[in-house]
Order: sequence, then C-alpha cells, then structure tokens
Amino acid sequence: MLDILTQLGAGFLACFTPVHMAVLVLGILIGLLVGVLPGLTLVMGVVLFLPFTYQMDITSAIILLTAMYVSGTYGGAFTSILFRIPGEPIHVPLLWDGYAMAQKGQPAKALGWTLVAALVGGLISGIIMVFMTQPVASFALRFSSPEYFAIVLFGLASVIALGGSSLSNALVSLGLGLLVASVGSDATYGAYRFTFDLPILADGIEFLVVMVGAYGVGEVLSRLETGFTTKTIDTRSGAKTQLPSLREMLGFKMLFLRSSVLGNIVGIVPGAGATIASFVCYGVESQLDRGKKRLGKGVPEGIVAPQAAATASVGGALVPLLALGIPGSGATAVIMGAFMLHGVQPGPQVLLTSADMVYTIFASLFLGVVLMCVLGYFAIRPLVKVLDLPEAVVSAFVMVFCFVGALSIRSNITDLWLMIAFGFVGYAFERLRFPIAPMVLGVILGPLAEEAFMNSMISFGNDWTVFFTRPISGTIMAVIVLILVLPFIGRIWRRPGPGAGREDAGLQP
Repeated sequence: MLDILTQLGAGFLACFTPVHMAVLVLGILIGLLVGVLPGLTLVMGVVLFLPFTYQMDITSAIILLTAMYVSGTYGGAFTSILFRIPGEPIHVPLLWDGYAMAQKGQPAKALGWTLVAALVGGLISGIIMVFMTQPVASFALRFSSPEYFAIVLFGLASVIALGGSSLSNALVSLGLGLLVASVGSDATYGAYRFTFDLPILADGIEFLVVMVGAYGVGEVLSRLETGFTTKTIDTRSGAKTQLPSLREMLGFKMLFLRSSVLGNIVGIVPGAGATIASFVCYGVESQLDRGKKRLGKGVPEGIVAPQAAATASVGGALVPLLALGIPGSGATAVIMGAFMLHGVQPGPQVLLTSADMVYTIFASLFLGVVLMCVLGYFAIRPLVKVLDLPEAVVSAFVMVFCFVGALSIRSNITDLWLMIAFGFVGYAFERLRFPIAPMVLGVILGPLAEEAFMNSMISFGNDWTVFFTRPISGTIMAVIVLILVLPFIGRIWRRPGPGAGREDAGLQP
C-alpha cells in the first residue's frame, strides 16, 4: 500500500506541470460543453477529439480524454434539471427528480445536490480504482495467450449482452466490426484478406475512421434528415448552484457510499458504462423507497443516486482497461484507441513498464473531479447559454472536426471516403435501431482476439480445447456462455402461459 501511495504522490506532482494542468482544464471544459449540448453524446465528443491527441505525448493525450469522460458525466445534468432535456442518456434518471425539484422552485438546490454527488462519486471511484487496478493486473500477469483470448472474448460477449434490446441486432453489429477489423494484412502470416485488389484496403481500415464516421458523420446525417428542426431553448433565466449544508450531506452518507460503490462495480463490467450504472442505482433507490413512494417527486435521493453512480462508473471502467486491456465502456474504448495510436497496448504489462504514466492518469482523475465541480459551479451560466446555438451550426462544426480528424492520422484522402462510408453505416444503424457500440468494439478488440487465438494455436499445436481445459480460461469461457444464454432464458421466463391472455382479458380459462 505504501508503494501505491508513493507512486500516486509522484503522479500528483506530474499532474501539476503546466502542460498537464492545461490539458486537464481543457478536457474538463470540453467535456462539460459536450454534456450540455443535446445530441452531441459523450462518446462522440471523445471520438472527435481523439485525432488531435496524435501529436501529444501519451500521458497528456490520456489525461485530456479521461477529463472529457469524467466531466461529460456531469455536464448533461444542467439541461436535465433546468430544461427537462437530458444532454446524455446517463441523465435520464436524473431528470425524474431533478426537474421535479426545479419545478418546485429549487433548481439551484437540485444542481447543488448533483455537484456534490458527482464529487463524492468520482472521489470514491478513484480510490477504488487506485487500489484495485494493481491486484487485478498482478493476477492478469499469470495469463497466457488462451487466458488473454478468453478475457478479450469476455469483453466482446459483455458488449453483445448489453448492446440493446435486440440481441440479434447486436450480434450483427459485432460481426460487422470483426469483419472490418480483418480487412488488410494478416498480422501472423502477412496474407491479404478482403482487399479485393483495392489499394485503399491493403493497409486495413483504421478504427479511428470507423469511430469518427459511425458516431460523428452518422449523427449529422440523422439530424440532416429531420431538417435540423430542434428548437432553440430559452436560456434567459438565470442559473446558479446552491450547495446543500454539511448536515444535509451527512444525512445521506450511506446513499453516497452505496451509489458510488455500486456505480463503480457496474462500470467494471465491460460494456456497461455510466448509463446502465445510473439506471441501476436509481432502480435500487426506488426499491428502498417503495413504502414511502417519494422518488419522482423531487427528492435528493433521486438526484444523488444516478449522478454519483454515473461519475463513479468512470473509475470502474478504467480498471479493466488499464489492468486487462479490455475497455469497460464506449468512452474507454476510444481511450484504448488513444493508447494504441501511441503504440502502447494497455494491460498488465503497462503497470510494469509505464507505472509513472498510469499513476499520473490516476492522479488526474482525482484532480479532474475536483476541477470539474469547481468549473461547473462557476461556469453554469455561459455553458447553458451555448444552447442558443442553432443545431445546424453545431452540426457544421462536428463535420469539420470529423474531416480534420480522419485526415490527421495517415494524411490519406482515402480515409475521408471510408469515413463517409461508415457515416452512412452509422446513419443506417440509427434508422434500423442497430447499436453502434458492438461494431466499434469489434473493430478494436477483433485484432487483439485474433492475435491471441493464433498465438494459442501455434503454442498448443492447434488444440482448440485448450481454452476450456485450462482453469482460468475455462472459467472465463463458462461465464461467456452464461452471458450469452441469459437473455434467452429471461425471454422464455417472461413469456406468458397458455391461459395468460384470456385471464388478462377478464375471462376464465
């Protein structure tokens, strides 16, 4: 423990350098802005700024994106409480009590509870992250290629299980992502695959192009279809934050702890993320409040639980990313992309080879949470004023960032055509209600799974049963099967019996 605290202290010293502090503040401001603008999702915002980190050193790049990730979980609370417009799906549970409290004439108090919840949730999550990552990574060092393949497959399976209401649509999305990842030269034997003799495909398809196209261009095309009809919001009324008293906060100490820990646990599950953490914790509080029936009527419990959980999920999602090389959410998938752009593979070896970088990132999360709350407290009025911007103007800026970002990686004009193509794919996915996250995760994790699988086959004489006969990989594979089977079991369990329809209609069977 002393070694961890020593390295964390060195991380704080590294964070206080002018470059890292400037990057941290910039990331927080951008994340708050992205959270405030409806339609510009947190993941999309992180994706749009990923290409601009290519010229940075890796520590600054990760600090920037992590700061955006943290503050994005808080920025959308402003519009949810004041205008009943969730800036993110994360903040849908928040508006049920936050907007209700604002309607009772207490919008400043609602914003104060949100700020405190974000602060406490972020700090508790950071503590858990610091002391949990090292043991998980130490355990992961015992992994060989079969275990690593199993854990990557676990990440893919979790995304599928949580990819949306339709498992078949999520499977199609993941399959497309894996197919895109296999285009180009085979990493093991150097053979070309799915290039169709086209030079544009010989070097493969950059995952950044897929992300920017599917999230950024696809969203703009969806808005274009509606004619940019979103009305501007009247923001003339003043907005401020009123912090609750210390006595009020101490009265909810167990609520803070419960929501923060549960949000962190949900964040650790690959593919879950802040949205699920927010809904889960609000659901838990609604069960505890069943007798009183106060939730939904503007009470602090309904504000604290989802916000604390959403911010706490950030630290949880970073644990599998840094310890295992498996992104825990859509945003951490983009952060993993930043690692790979700089030639670093996140995982257990990173804590051995780049411990100073990892603990600087840890320290930046603590500082980011505090700065997020300070800046959010004073910058609420100008942030809300940004909602006066017409939707067409915001979309134009998004397209500029998309084109600059896609061109900045390889300076290849063909990447722009691929980005536009995946923009139409993202638009089609939105229209047909296919989740984009499984496709993006397939593009990122596909090559890692293939490399681990091929190494396993070479090392163990093409014996595919090795994934099931080794204790650790076998256990993980069993969990994967359970994850994939559970949705079908739940569907059969919820299916009504033969006489259910007649009983519901008031008829005797």
